[in-house]
Amino acid sequence: MLSVVTGPSRSGKSEWAEQLALQSQLAVTYIATAQMNLEDPEWCDRIALHQQRRPADWQTLNIQVELATILTQASDRDCLLVDSLGTWVAAFLEDSEADWSQRSEALLQSLQNCLATVIIVAEETGWGIVPAYPLGRQFRDRLGSLTRAISGQADQVFLAVAGYALDLKLLGVMIPSTRL
Repeated sequence: MLSVVTGPSRSGKSEWAEQLALQSQLAVTYIATAQMNLEDPEWCDRIALHQQRRPADWQTLNIQVELATILTQASDRDCLLVDSLGTWVAAFLEDSEADWSQRSEALLQSLQNCLATVIIVAEETGWGIVPAYPLGRQFRDRLGSLTRAISGQADQVFLAVAGYALDLKLLGVMIPSTRL
């Protein structure tokens, strides 16, 4: 089972993903992709809020690179909650297009082969203005494309907005890819 929970900031997407993990009744491993930065107290506060919400019996893995490897090592008795895809993508902004393509394809392949229940939180960054800087546009485009590709494989895709979650697989129609 693969679920994606996407939405803008402060929409409730992480809380909904946590509810899905609880409902799975499996052993939950929370895969935190954000790195602690002690020079940024506000960022540390955000991470602390996420940590405080987690049940004590959930295992936490702080990763930055090895997401595909962790997915391939999980068993069908596991629920992996990945929070978030955006911070994972941000770690590779300096990758060349070829390296990024290889890295994202490895992630997609690991999701197809994963035995565990996987819940991925992904930020929606393209709802605002076009970023003024190339690196911002690259982040937005890479995250949007990867979220779309993962959602295409997913059993459930939820959009969280204003504290409500909509199941897009039930309510929506998949848009065919027009890539040449």
